[in-house]
Amino acid sequence: MKRREFIIALGCAAVWPLAALAQQAASRIVGVLGSGSLEAVRTSFAPAQRRLAEMGYVEGRNLALEYRWADNQEDRLAALAGDLVRRRVDAIVALTGPSIVAAKAATTSIPIIFFTGFDPVARFVASLNRPGGNVTGISVLNTEVLAKRLQMLCGLVPTAKSVAFLYSPTNLVSGQDRVLKDLESAADALGVKLMPVEAQRPDDFEGAFARIASARSDALLLSADALIFGNREALVGLAARHKIPTAFPIRAFAADGGLVSYGTNYSEAFRQAGDYLGRVLNGEKPENLPVLQVTKLELVINMKAAKALSLTVPLSLLGRADEVIE
Repeated sequence: MKRREFIIALGCAAVWPLAALAQQAASRIVGVLGSGSLEAVRTSFAPAQRRLAEMGYVEGRNLALEYRWADNQEDRLAALAGDLVRRRVDAIVALTGPSIVAAKAATTSIPIIFFTGFDPVARFVASLNRPGGNVTGISVLNTEVLAKRLQMLCGLVPTAKSVAFLYSPTNLVSGQDRVLKDLESAADALGVKLMPVEAQRPDDFEGAFARIASARSDALLLSADALIFGNREALVGLAARHKIPTAFPIRAFAADGGLVSYGTNYSEAFRQAGDYLGRVLNGEKPENLPVLQVTKLELVINMKAAKALSLTVPLSLLGRADEVIE
């Protein structure tokens, strides 16, 4: 080898490890914490992961994802959050109210990007515009649209006299009584009786539907919480088997055969969470990222499900639908 070629080769050999170290230093570890199953956590995070890839963070290349899931056992979340902190992740994505509480309790330094349908002010952040601390994220309208979802359900079942409300309690009980009272007031205004039915685990669903059937409820309204979202197929199937008209929180339920859904486009909202996560990984501080409120809602009607229930969908409701599934 000529002397000049040897020097170039030696120089490249010296530079290569530095480049490798730089690439390694650019790698990031993100913890994803959820209350449901691993499948539910992965499904929820998928739109955020796609947005991260667009921003240059690709799993297996310069991004490692550490999933932690509680399998609907919320008392496990504190230990799972603590494990992520010990893993020294660069950021934590908390997908449910209880997981946000656990993550906040576990660290005051690691950035936390949350996704919630609860009012984040006072619970998670100082204010929407100035979150403060290490926490910010995406807020969607869930409890705020319950009354509207009930109204649409009553429009589909105009003869309804009683409507069951299936929900799961969480450790954010401070607002639970208010939600129920507001929903009961909305039901009174519509001339229907509300029947709250509680489920804490997936095993409770069969018994809950049996109670709803025994009470002869004319329709069913579902809450928008982690337990409901994590058991979509089971709940759509139970509603079909019991032949009870049911209003669901988001499009995925209607796409799987549910009668009607009204709520936030979760795929787009999770994508926005991915955008915030990417910005934090790029060096922005959570305290400088205002909580993003997603207020756009979509109405989806499944005509096949309506036919199976012998329901006639009013033209006024069809005209307002963002999507009609035939």
